[in-house]
Amino acid sequence: MTYLTADVISTFTAEGAEPFTVDAGFEVGTDENIVILGPSGSGKTLLLESIAGFHGHDGTVTVGGTEIQDRPPEDRDFGFVFQDYALFPHMTVRENVEYGARYRESPRDADELLAELGVAHLAERNPPTLSGGEKQRVALARALAVRPEVLLLDEPLAALDVPTRQSLRDDLVDVLADVTSVYVTHNRTTARAIADRILVMQDGQVVQRGTPEDVFERPESPTVANFTGSNVVDLESAPSLRTLLNGDLVDSEQNGTGGSHPGRVSIRPEAISFGGADGEVRATVERVVREDATNRVTLAFDGVTVEAFADQPPTVGTEVALSFPRDRVHPC
Repeated sequence: MTYLTADVISTFTAEGAEPFTVDAGFEVGTDENIVILGPSGSGKTLLLESIAGFHGHDGTVTVGGTEIQDRPPEDRDFGFVFQDYALFPHMTVRENVEYGARYRESPRDADELLAELGVAHLAERNPPTLSGGEKQRVALARALAVRPEVLLLDEPLAALDVPTRQSLRDDLVDVLADVTSVYVTHNRTTARAIADRILVMQDGQVVQRGTPEDVFERPESPTVANFTGSNVVDLESAPSLRTLLNGDLVDSEQNGTGGSHPGRVSIRPEAISFGGADGEVRATVERVVREDATNRVTLAFDGVTVEAFADQPPTVGTEVALSFPRDRVHPC
């Protein structure tokens, strides 16, 4: 059931900069978590803040079938979690959580919320004495205390260190399980962990929407493929891969190349394996970079490069056989 709809046109002009316009629309179902994913400057935050009423905008915003675009922010019944926390430094943690709830008939209990988020012991502290992760948990509790119709979250994990971000991201998965929410981020890992559906933004427009699997496995353009971490290969420049695929992937009308072979394809780095039964392409190892528990390996063949992951990486300069499973290669 659709609960929130937004069809917004909003223009923002920063000092000394050209006006930037967002023109985007989407729907959110009851208890659905929508993630707006995109690079910095794509318009994600402007869209979210326009929905919240922080910026004047054209178009419509409805919640539960009621139009609210003419209401001020305090009457739109949203909870908002800011990237920079926006806590009142002169108030205690408990007072911060209770602040907005003063104007609600049946707010959630502040101490109960703080306990659920693992910060009950901080209730009498003031925000300047807290760590970044603690501040964000308090900010989340404050947003939830008013029992919002929809929770809006603007890059709430962006300023946190990696271990804290991972911990809070895990907690958010639980918190958002029965909440209707719109979550803005540029972080691919967070998007995949939290989203029921993802909207990818570029230059103020939504350029792709779908489930995490749709967006990450089947990007509809090189822009989306690159941003979500897929390899993009022009098969006209990679004859060995084109031969391996044997023209079975897509026809020229589907991919718009106008040629007799598939034109441009994407494939996830984790889908490429070294050797295997799906056919092989000979490639040279150009670079190996350690990433947490694995290695990102850059490989070159036919004048193009791709990246793959390997727990036990080959040596730079060696030639290896790469396997490309056909069901993981998609036109883009």
